[in-house]
Amino acid sequence: MRQQVVVIGLGRFGSSAARSLYNLGHDVLAIDIDEDRVQNMMGQVTHPVTGNASNEAVLRELGITDYDAAVVAVGSDIVTSVMTSVLLKTMGVSYIVARAHDELHGNVLERVGVDKVVHAESEMGVRLAHNLFNPNLQEYLELGPSFGLSRMRAPQEFDDQTLKELGFSGPRDKYGLAVLAILRGRDVTVNPSENERIKAGDLLVLAGEDERLQNLPA
Repeated sequence: MRQQVVVIGLGRFGSSAARSLYNLGHDVLAIDIDEDRVQNMMGQVTHPVTGNASNEAVLRELGITDYDAAVVAVGSDIVTSVMTSVLLKTMGVSYIVARAHDELHGNVLERVGVDKVVHAESEMGVRLAHNLFNPNLQEYLELGPSFGLSRMRAPQEFDDQTLKELGFSGPRDKYGLAVLAILRGRDVTVNPSENERIKAGDLLVLAGEDERLQNLPA
């Protein structure tokens, strides 16, 4: 479903979020006080605009009250981040996501009513820790204490073997991990059978305990 989203702050995090939302088919209004950053988003969002998003008059002139969601990606300027979030909440934007610079910033954002707080640096640190010694583990999503999802690129030694032969299922389960999906180019196989044959370079989406994920072949 096509939604209207405003992204405020076009640093690395904000510009990435804005581009991704636009590519998913949403109408994206991207705002930053830095004209160069705005110019860099031309053709990558619906409406790139130079302006001060902590100014209520600017937001109203842009019709922010009609938007379905807002992403406040101003991380280091905590005052602007909080002021902008309060304004958006006051103006009735129904869903607000804000990036926090640190834990204190995140606590303040939660108290002013932000619906979701993103600790970008912390989350990137967690991902780095999980793939530092295994380059085949490309992504990590924490689901609970010591349990998560990882995306792994199948190493050469996996080539032309089934999941069962590799030890991902059956009574001799070698890894104790669930293979949720296999990605091969543009093809996605969800909940693959144990007889699914793997090719080197396939992407495997795995779920399990962190320790078991770390024991996968590097």
